[in-house]
Amino acid sequence: MAGVHDLAGWLVRRRSSMPAWVNRIIEAPARNPDGLIGRMAYAVLGSGTAPTTSVPDSELRVYIAPTNYSGQGHLWARAIERADERIGARNMAIEIPGGFAFPADTPVPIAVNSASAKWQRQEWAAVRHFTHVLIEAERPIFGGLFDRRVAAEVAAMEEAGLSVAFISHGTDIRSPAAHQERTVWSPYPEDPRTPVLQEDADANIALLDELRRPVFVSTPDLLLDVPWARWCPVVVDGPRFATDRPVLSSARARIVHASSSAVQKGSQHIEPALRALIDAGAVDYELISGISSERMPEVVAGADIVLDQFRLGSYGVAACEAMAAGRIVVGHVLPSVRERVETETGLALPIVEATPDTLGAVVEGLLADRAAGRRAAAAGPDYVAAVHSGARSAAVLIEDWIDSGGHGRRD
Repeated sequence: MAGVHDLAGWLVRRRSSMPAWVNRIIEAPARNPDGLIGRMAYAVLGSGTAPTTSVPDSELRVYIAPTNYSGQGHLWARAIERADERIGARNMAIEIPGGFAFPADTPVPIAVNSASAKWQRQEWAAVRHFTHVLIEAERPIFGGLFDRRVAAEVAAMEEAGLSVAFISHGTDIRSPAAHQERTVWSPYPEDPRTPVLQEDADANIALLDELRRPVFVSTPDLLLDVPWARWCPVVVDGPRFATDRPVLSSARARIVHASSSAVQKGSQHIEPALRALIDAGAVDYELISGISSERMPEVVAGADIVLDQFRLGSYGVAACEAMAAGRIVVGHVLPSVRERVETETGLALPIVEATPDTLGAVVEGLLADRAAGRRAAAAGPDYVAAVHSGARSAAVLIEDWIDSGGHGRRD
């Protein structure tokens, strides 16, 4: 059994480099659990058991589910609890074999969520006692209880008196076709998952457009795909990443890049861009992958420069963690995204701009003008404290949904 889980995890971690037909097999159990592949997968993995979500004893009770990407569902839950004493919040996270484990109030194996009718009924009975539900990534929450149809789940929850909203995370809503028009560095022409991602994004945008419930997005670039949404920033634990280690204090700079998806982040372009500096002994470069979230603070603290991503034109949790640590963060962020960030927050995004074509020159410039690099690094912790500590995210959710009646679409 352990071998099966290990194989499933290996496939999941490398799915962005797999052919399209392999990705369809990987996704089949979640997309169609009652199909042949789904039945075989859950027969091997077993449905098992899982806890159901506890209902908080509070005036307002917020339930966030089911993806918890990068632990965000859990962090948003804690943020709104800190912001308003009327609110108790819980998050449920469907866990997949080989996925990174992040804290969650109710972790549920995907086999249980998809195949255990008992768990589905019990979770639904618990959720009926909440007042608000935030659906992540347009994914069904209750397995097959409502035929795996999000619209049916929404109808049932609203009939029970719950206020429902959505929060989109990234590939669930980002249109590959539209993204290719925004930046020449778009990864989608090379990503074997693009047909599936396009199909999902089109279906999810259509669902949001049809339901017209409050919609939030976790990264500012997604406002280009869902312009009526509000930006609810990702949350990071800034103090956990804080370090007194100076940047660029040695002659040779240490550069790291954490790659969760080489195609999406443009990881394959980095070493060629830095080759001359590496050969000259000016920098040490390390590509890291498969690092647990518990180890990331020490990994980030050991770097002078953290390279984020160079293809999507935005930024997310990894960049925020590096900024919180006061590292120099370099990545590709579209001008329109930078403008939107500054308009909404009043702060300039302290990520040094570079594309695969300019990365080598940008890093060389940082080494030549170390004072400028240190200024960029010093701006990071304050930016994260203001935008990504959870306070701004909680304010957006409370003001635009929880306290607003939760109805209507922002046009």
